[in-house]
Amino acid sequence: MIGELGDRIATLVQNNMLEIPDFPEPGVLFRDITELFANGPAFKELVELIGARYAGRIDAVAGLESRGFILGAPVAAELGLGMLTIRKAGKLPGHVIGVDYELEYGTARMEIHPESVHEGQRVLIIDDVLATGGTANAAVKLLRQCGASVEAVAVLLELDALGGRSVLTDVAVESALHL
Repeated sequence: MIGELGDRIATLVQNNMLEIPDFPEPGVLFRDITELFANGPAFKELVELIGARYAGRIDAVAGLESRGFILGAPVAAELGLGMLTIRKAGKLPGHVIGVDYELEYGTARMEIHPESVHEGQRVLIIDDVLATGGTANAAVKLLRQCGASVEAVAVLLELDALGGRSVLTDVAVESALHL
C-alpha cells in the first residue's frame, strides 16, 4: 500500500527493492532496499523528492543508525541543513545523552551529542524501516529532551504488522510503502 510520502517515492522504493526469502531465518521475507542506494539516478530523485516535501518545514535532519545516515545526510545536504546523528550506545565520543528502549529480549540505548541540537530546532527524523517503533520513539524522546521540535518521522518501509506507528502517537509518521 502506498504511504504518506506519495506515489513517486513509493514507486522508486518498490522498483528498487529486492525480496529475499528465508533471511535472516527460514520463513522470513526480507525486503532489501540497498539497490535503491546503488541506483544513482533513482537515489538522486528520492533525495530531491524528500527534500522538496520538507523544504521550509525543518531546520535539521536526524538520521538513525545506520541506514538513516544513508538517507538523512543527502537530504540534509539537498536542503542546506545540518545532519544530526543518533547512534547506538557507545558509538559517539565525548558528552552524550541517551534513552533506553525495549527490545524483544532486553533493552538497547540510542545516544546523541546534545550540543548539536538547538532549542526549538525543527527536526525531521529519517530511517529506512519502521518496525516496532522502539528506535524511532527513542530518537523522538532524545531530540525533545534536547529542546527540539520533532516535525515528523519519515521512513521508506513501514512493516504494519509490527505496530511501530502505534508507539509514535504524538508525532507525524510518513512512509513510502506500507507492507
